Amino acid sequence: MTNDLMCENNHVHDEVCEQVSVDMPDENDLYDVAELFKIFGDSTRIRILSALAQAEMCVCDIGEVLNMTKSAVSHQLRILRQAKLVKNRRNGKEIFYSLDDDHVLSIIKLALEHIQE
Repeated sequence: MTNDLMCENNHVHDEVCEQVSVDMPDENDLYDVAELFKIFGDSTRIRILSALAQAEMCVCDIGEVLNMTKSAVSHQLRILRQAKLVKNRRNGKEIFYSLDDDHVLSIIKLALEHIQE
């Protein structure tokens, strides 16, 4: 029985392989992309990013909207900050969080579009 996912021929297309090898991103960059997707792989972090895509918010606001404790929100925000997905600014005694840049919003929008197809 043949596997429907494998070629029946054993033929390498040299020109395609050479071009792909030249155009492939650096191995370290691909590793970093995989690590970034691990951060996006947590539904709680995606919920936080989605909330921050709507408005700048403090920990208390995020906790209220997502029904989470301040401690849980802070823990996830620390991870998101370390990954440079969110940034913060201080206003007196309050710290407000927002998406780090438009790339983060683009990733979220593209992912939503993809799953809604």
